[in-house]
Amino acid sequence: MIKDLKLKKAIIVIVLGIVALIVAKIMEEYRLAGHNIVLAISGVLLIVGALISIYPILFAKKVDKDGKKVELQPVAKEAITEETAS
Repeated sequence: MIKDLKLKKAIIVIVLGIVALIVAKIMEEYRLAGHNIVLAISGVLLIVGALISIYPILFAKKVDKDGKKVELQPVAKEAITEETAS
């Protein structure tokens, strides 16, 4: 599902945010200057990662003509034709 909905970038950004959070906490423990900046960067990365992961849900394609039913349909890699199916 991660590959189908193209959430790889979101996961990478969230992991970078978590790593930045850990670095900020280590810097705070050793009382190094600049830990607030790293903490702010961590927060921004986590928010951006969350927004990127919500993007496919917000812009899902409507399945029926009335617009009452909405489903997530990942983008097909290639169109399957009768020649390739057999």
